[in-house]
Amino acid sequence: MKKILGWVLVFLLFFWIGTNPGPAADVARSIGDGVATIFTNIGTFFVNLANG
Repeated sequence: MKKILGWVLVFLLFFWIGTNPGPAADVARSIGDGVATIFTNIGTFFVNLANG
């Protein structure tokens, strides 16, 4: 049952991207910006940790 539900969700995601590419790109850009911010903050943490 989980496998079927997973495939249905993947299909709906691709359908949404295909029918609404503008909003889908905005969501992807927001997720990418969030991930980039997380890695930037982790890097800043380690730099500050190394510098004392």
